[in-house]
Amino acid sequence: MNVLSLFDGISCGRVALERAGIPVTNYYASEIDKYAIQVSQKNYPDIIRLGDINEWENWQIEWSSIDLILAGSPCQGFSIAGKQQAFDDKRSALFFRFAEILSHVQSVNPNVKFLLENVCMKKEYQNVITSVVGVEPVLINSSLVSALHRERLYWGNINITIPKDCTIFLKDIIQPESEIDKIFYFTEKSYQNVRKIEDRAKLNGLGYKSGIVEDIDFPTSKFKCLDANYHKGCDGKRSMFRVGNVCRMATPIECERLQTLTYNYTAGISNSQRYKCLGNGWTVDVIAHILKSLREDI
Repeated sequence: MNVLSLFDGISCGRVALERAGIPVTNYYASEIDKYAIQVSQKNYPDIIRLGDINEWENWQIEWSSIDLILAGSPCQGFSIAGKQQAFDDKRSALFFRFAEILSHVQSVNPNVKFLLENVCMKKEYQNVITSVVGVEPVLINSSLVSALHRERLYWGNINITIPKDCTIFLKDIIQPESEIDKIFYFTEKSYQNVRKIEDRAKLNGLGYKSGIVEDIDFPTSKFKCLDANYHKGCDGKRSMFRVGNVCRMATPIECERLQTLTYNYTAGISNSQRYKCLGNGWTVDVIAHILKSLREDI
């Protein structure tokens, strides 16, 4: 297949294609983050780089040869964690660049397949995307194939089904404590701050809020908050592990496992950039599951 990956990030789509057993002839990638490109280039040096999606009219591609378009357009304008400016946010407005490209490719190849991913959002924003691409989204939680609780919407003109629950939990993906550097552990002051947040949540009858503390010894614990801001550290707003009487962040390797990537896939850049890249990435096994139906069609 000839694949066009927009907002390619660290090329999770390429990994998913391999995992789904779909051979790739040419993989064209549009991405501007230099660290994501560095990770992608390390793992797939044969990727054809296109640059900024805003320059797509100048790309030298045989458009009619594109068989599959993959895209995960920026979500910051839609996410409940942000200001929800939707299409007024320049990053999320890049969806319309994807729509332009999709329309152009469809005009020269009506059989092109596409898959678009984004966060759960207000129905009014979701309806705009649906009206443009012409298909209803399917909600899939990464927790079915991973130890990561992550709900995402998937639009596509391929058969998108819900994967079976693989029953994977935090206890299955954590590294041995002997491998954990002290930089990932909380200071006593930070830990006390977390305890205050927990206690406040309990008093309000909320239990442990999503994105606070996960006890790795609890049999069914899932990680609830891996996003592009995880590199800023655990401050009571992002998920962490409780190990005995101390707390720590997830390591980059553990975050790779949460996204069902291979060991040290993102190695070679700083930990902060690894977290950002992984938070912006896809849960590979979800995408691979979706693409398997495409393989069956082929």
